Amino acid sequence: MKKTFKPARKLHKWLGYLLGIQILAWLLGGLVMSAIPLEKVHGKHLATRTLVNPFKSSDYVASIDNIVSQVTNPTKITFAHFLSTPLITVTSDGNPQSFNGITGQPFKAPNKQQIIANAHAHLLIDAQPVSTTLLGLGPRESGYKKDVWKVQFNDTFSTTLYLSSDTGKVITVRSTLWRIFDFFWMLHIMDYDERENFNNPLLISFAATSVLFCLTGFLLLLQNIRIKRRFK
Repeated sequence: MKKTFKPARKLHKWLGYLLGIQILAWLLGGLVMSAIPLEKVHGKHLATRTLVNPFKSSDYVASIDNIVSQVTNPTKITFAHFLSTPLITVTSDGNPQSFNGITGQPFKAPNKQQIIANAHAHLLIDAQPVSTTLLGLGPRESGYKKDVWKVQFNDTFSTTLYLSSDTGKVITVRSTLWRIFDFFWMLHIMDYDERENFNNPLLISFAATSVLFCLTGFLLLLQNIRIKRRFK
């Protein structure tokens, strides 16, 4: 009987060596991801992505016909604002183009000071910007968006806002909490590159090996039960 369980014992031992660190990472990841509320991961307590439009429809005095005539095949018109400027945005083939809601002229890309002011207007905490950088290609935490402003604040969580360089619109909010969550999510799904592929071969292989580890463990448990019964 011992010879029957010997291969299982040896396999179980080596599988334990192989899986130990990753199983710990799974457990730690599960703990961290369950302990941090998603709304805090997304930074909803730090900054808002949209602001209430302070303008009324009567404030948009520019000619809609004149604006639409400047866009090929318009499909959608929305009324928004940037700081103290009302905006009329016309979408064509998924590409939005913004115009000054008063003059009807194309909206000029905001400068650095305007970006800082807009980022601060979206902030829900008391903090000041410590760095403002125009990036040709944003990092992974911004979704690799092109031509974005990165505004980082001096709060405890290093709140960072990414804004479009063309419109000044807030693209996303990131913080230390998001980065901690993202790190353990990477460990959890074992996608060390893009951290998006939950079906990657490495994860599937380790999950299958973990199942085999549990099965050999159950087999050894049966052996112990048999031995205890024999000596009673």
